[in-house]
Amino acid sequence: MSLGKKVGLGVGLLLVAGVFGFWRRPVSYFNESMYVRDSLSGVENREVKVDGYRLHYETEGPANGPVLVLVHGLGGRAEDWRDLAPLLAKAGFRVYLPDLIGYGRSQKPRDFSYAVHDEAKIVVDYLDAVGLKQVDLGGWSMGGAIAQHLAFDHPERVRRLMLFDSAGLYVLPGWDTRLFTPATPVELDQLDALLMPNPPQWPGFLARDILRVSDHRAWIIHRALDAMLTGNDATDHLLPQLKMPVLLVWGAEDKIIPLSQGEAMHRLAPQSELDVFAGCGHLAPGGCAAQIAPKVVEFLKR
Repeated sequence: MSLGKKVGLGVGLLLVAGVFGFWRRPVSYFNESMYVRDSLSGVENREVKVDGYRLHYETEGPANGPVLVLVHGLGGRAEDWRDLAPLLAKAGFRVYLPDLIGYGRSQKPRDFSYAVHDEAKIVVDYLDAVGLKQVDLGGWSMGGAIAQHLAFDHPERVRRLMLFDSAGLYVLPGWDTRLFTPATPVELDQLDALLMPNPPQWPGFLARDILRVSDHRAWIIHRALDAMLTGNDATDHLLPQLKMPVLLVWGAEDKIIPLSQGEAMHRLAPQSELDVFAGCGHLAPGGCAAQIAPKVVEFLKR
C-alpha cells in the first residue's frame, strides 16, 4: 500500500472513530468544545483547595475590575453563566464563577451534605482562599438561596446582592421534584418544559447521553433536594434583615420558581427591586442574558 493510501486510510479510521465517539458520548464532545472555546476567548480555569476539597472556578474580565461572584443552581455549573458573564466582563467587571462542591469540575465527595448552608460556607471559604474580601454577589435558583445565607451570615463581605429566579422561600414545589433527575426521554421533555418556554427537541442519541449524565450525578441532586425540602435552610426570616441593595431578576414564565415567589421576596426585602423579563423562564440568565445584562450593569454601577 502506498504512503498516500495509508494516510487516507488512517484519516478515514480517525473520522469513523470520531463519529462513533460523538454518537456514544455527545455530551462529552460538547463539553470539551465549550472548554476550548472559552479558553480561546480569555476565560481562565483554575482550581483551589477549600476546606480540604478541590474546587474548580472560572474567571474573566479585567484583573483590576470590580469583583463579581456568581453562584450557579442545583445540578448546574460555572458554565451556566456563559451567556451573561461575558457581557458583565465586557462592562468592566472581574467575574468569578465557582463550581460548587459536587458540581461541574469540582470534587464530588460522598461525605458532604450538599445542603444550602454547607454550600454557603464553602463559598465563604472560597472567597478567603482566592483573597476576595468584599464582592458583589449573585445567585441563580439554589445558588440564590446560598447567596442569601452568605449575605446574612457575612454582610460585610457583600456589597450588593443579586438573586436570579432564586430559591429560598419555604414553598413546596408544585411539580414532581423527581424530574430533576430524569430517567426517561419523556421525563427529560417534561423537565425541559418546566425550565424554558420553548424547550428543544433532543435527537435520540443526545437524549440518551443526557440521561446517562443525569443518572451519574443523581445522588448529589437527591441529597441537595432532600435537604432543601426540609425547610431548614429557608430564607423567609433572613430577607427582612438584609441591609445591602438587592436586585431580584425573574423570568415571567418561570415554572420552577414562579414569579409569585419573586414578588414575595420583594415584599420581604423592602430595599430590593424586582425586574421581570417577559418570555423568559427559569433559565433566564442564559436565554435572556442580552435583556438582563444592562439592568445588572446599571444596578452594579450605581
